[in-house]
Amino acid sequence: MTEERFEDLVDELQLCPGVTPPRPGRGFGSHALKVHGRIFAMFVRGELVVKLPKARVDELVEGGHGVRFDANKGVPMKEWFAMDPESPLEWSAVAREAMAFVGS
Repeated sequence: MTEERFEDLVDELQLCPGVTPPRPGRGFGSHALKVHGRIFAMFVRGELVVKLPKARVDELVEGGHGVRFDANKGVPMKEWFAMDPESPLEWSAVAREAMAFVGS
C-alpha cells in the first residue's frame, strides 16, 4: 500500500514546475523525486524519505512521526527524515515542504 501512496505522490508532484519523477534503474536516487535536479523525496525500504531542515527533522522525530534516515552507513542523516507509514501526516504536505526546502 505504501508503494501505491508513493506512486500517487509522484503523479501529483511531477506536474509541479521543475519536478522530475523517478527514473528506471537501481542506483541511488532511482526512486526519487527531484526538483531542479536535486532529490527532495524518495521511496526507500517501504518509507517516504524527505529532505528537510534539521530543526524540522528534529521536530518530526520528537513527535513520533518517524526517524532520521540512515542510508545503511550507520549514521543517521541530519536533514533526511524517514516517515513512519503509520504516521497521520499527509505524505503530500510533507513532500511539498521538502520540495520547497530543496527548491529554494
